Amino acid sequence: MESSSARSNVSERNHLGYARSTSMDSTGPPLAGRSGSMLSRRSSRQSSRGSISLSREMGDSILSSMRHSLQSADQLLGDIDSSVLAQLIESGRVLSPEGDVDEDTARISEHNKIGPLPDEAIKQNNEKFASALVSSAETKDTISNILADSSTKVEPYKLSLRLDYAAYMIHLAVFGFLGVFTRYGLQKLFGPDCLALTSDQSPLYPDLPSNMLGSFLMGWFGIIFKADIRYISDHLIVGITTGYMGSLTTFSGWNQKMVGLSSKGHWVNAIAGVVLGMFIVNESITIGAETGERLRSLILKYIREKSLIGHKYGWEHWRVDTRTKQFVLLSVMIILMSSFWVLSIVLTVVKMHSLADGAVLWMGCSVAPPGVWLRWYLARLNGQGIGKQRSLKWLPIGTLVANVLAAGIMAVLAVTSKAVHTKRSTTILSGIQLGFLGCLSTVSTFAAEVYTMRRSGQIARAFVYAASTFLLSFVLGTLVYSVPVWEKHYK
Repeated sequence: MESSSARSNVSERNHLGYARSTSMDSTGPPLAGRSGSMLSRRSSRQSSRGSISLSREMGDSILSSMRHSLQSADQLLGDIDSSVLAQLIESGRVLSPEGDVDEDTARISEHNKIGPLPDEAIKQNNEKFASALVSSAETKDTISNILADSSTKVEPYKLSLRLDYAAYMIHLAVFGFLGVFTRYGLQKLFGPDCLALTSDQSPLYPDLPSNMLGSFLMGWFGIIFKADIRYISDHLIVGITTGYMGSLTTFSGWNQKMVGLSSKGHWVNAIAGVVLGMFIVNESITIGAETGERLRSLILKYIREKSLIGHKYGWEHWRVDTRTKQFVLLSVMIILMSSFWVLSIVLTVVKMHSLADGAVLWMGCSVAPPGVWLRWYLARLNGQGIGKQRSLKWLPIGTLVANVLAAGIMAVLAVTSKAVHTKRSTTILSGIQLGFLGCLSTVSTFAAEVYTMRRSGQIARAFVYAASTFLLSFVLGTLVYSVPVWEKHYK
């Protein structure tokens, strides 16, 4: 890649604040108004925070490279552990249980007032990142820019450990509600009662439209615009990707519909539903990434043209980097979460009393937040490997566990509904399936991880990961749901 192209790409990133953006764990000098003691305290943190900061900055550089040229990204990412890239798609700061990290990691976490990221895998891949990134002139300039600017960054205001953790939980809950609403609406719109394009008896299962939309949006906000949004707010990007798109899509619902078809002897439709569904979500995220890249280049071109005639864009004003902005945003999100949750519970009680239409939706919304939180918690397992030897670090264990676990519980509730077979029990169980299990499992993150592996040239790993997810979920669903249905002859 020519140096002029590299300089142009770096210039484009500067227009949206990339060269000055502060990641979740980045370092920099304190604000001018800080006291002397705080200056001293933050100065002492500088060295301990360096490894996490550098890892996150390098990660953003990789995603930035994917934005600017998906073709060149194939060459750039070929030798990098795909589990690290998968973590960059849907990342958030999580607390780690005591005894789970060594003293150095715990000390870094305390200084940062956050729990450790899946940094074991990230740290071990720093050398791979460096060697791969310096292979192109563009990324050489990017890293130099990042390192040169690290001494001039102004560190944004950080919430305390508990408030920061609570802020993530609140954002996840609010966007989780929105994801359930959207998924339910798409089910009704494309289902038998409206457009009649999806059904329980077809490979085009009811959740296919929401899985398509969520995967497409993940290409936009999980890859192309991720760093732009995170520059504004760390909590916001986690809320959008993990909260909204993770709850908009559902793997457990998809798997259960295919298990249901196979239990009735429709094996061809079941297999077609898996193969066709996987092809569609893969294409959705690919199209999302490509169109998002094009849209972002048009936005940058527009900003450049306006800048040439004297217009200035104050991106700094949108950034949530002060104490006032942090607490105003947190207050607004608390009000939204409380309103949504209270409204959902009240309407659940009212609708369940008369078993009116909408009872399943409001029941689902009432139990949605715990599902989002559990999936976010399990995401820490990605990149950690299996056993003491930490083998298979490339495998996103957290996403795999969340999807298989949700598929198993979904099968349990489905067979319970057939065994009890009352309208009230069916409504309650359907609400739990829609909300809790729909939010616990995800297709958007799963598709993003498979997409990342494919784009980095690790086709075999992508196939093994996708096949393992489907086989484990389908076999578990068959044992839990289909076998009792066959034995008891449930209708």
